[in-house]
Amino acid sequence: MRAPEDELALLVEAARTAGEIARKHFRRDPEIWTKADESPVTEADIAIDRVLRADLLGARPDYGWISEETEDDPARLRADRVFVVDPIDGTRAFIEGETSFAHSIAIVDGGEPVAGVVYLPMKDRLYAAARGLGATLNGTAIRTSSAQVETGAQILATKPNVDAKHWPGGVPPFTRVYRPSLAYRLALVAEGRFDGMVTFRDTWEWDIAAGAVLVSEAGGAVTDGRGETLWFNAPVPRAKGIMAAPAGLHSALLRRRLAS
Repeated sequence: MRAPEDELALLVEAARTAGEIARKHFRRDPEIWTKADESPVTEADIAIDRVLRADLLGARPDYGWISEETEDDPARLRADRVFVVDPIDGTRAFIEGETSFAHSIAIVDGGEPVAGVVYLPMKDRLYAAARGLGATLNGTAIRTSSAQVETGAQILATKPNVDAKHWPGGVPPFTRVYRPSLAYRLALVAEGRFDGMVTFRDTWEWDIAAGAVLVSEAGGAVTDGRGETLWFNAPVPRAKGIMAAPAGLHSALLRRRLAS
């Protein structure tokens, strides 16, 4: 079993490589295509995916691979450890010249994320965490906030997620805020800049694997949208939403979410 420090160092190097590629294309009119699900993909997404796959699988040839921009290979289901990668999380923001896009890279072991990096190259913010090592931002330790109740909490969420249909116990009295990248939202919760984040739509694993280990190692609680344990490298790599917050706040939100 490879040491957490070694796994994290590999991911950090990969994230910085991704950042170098993204900078070459940012605000330079990259070529854009529309995928079958009508989401955009750029030549930067494709280039990053290609380089990271070569570098990471070159270093760990026995690992599986899941990426938004790579055709799925069922062989990953037989691997003990799997890379879970979003070359650019927030592609629309990248296309529009906004700086809040991120690279999200994680390693999953037996369904559990054990190391993860979220890197915002245009902001030079590198969030990193590995099991048992805590979470850092640019090398400095970070922790989730101390918020324990919904009132006054700042929660990262899109507007549809505060619809009453999602909250049988009543919409919590938090302040809704927004950032375009799911990976970045989770990183901001880990950093304690915001108190929590929720999304109740099905969510691709590559959007949340790295952020999940960040929040967990920063002292927070992270589950799917119904409070169940998140497991990764599923045959269909999607989770049923995600909730992340300090433990007390997470419990308070979940009570409203699951009230009957």
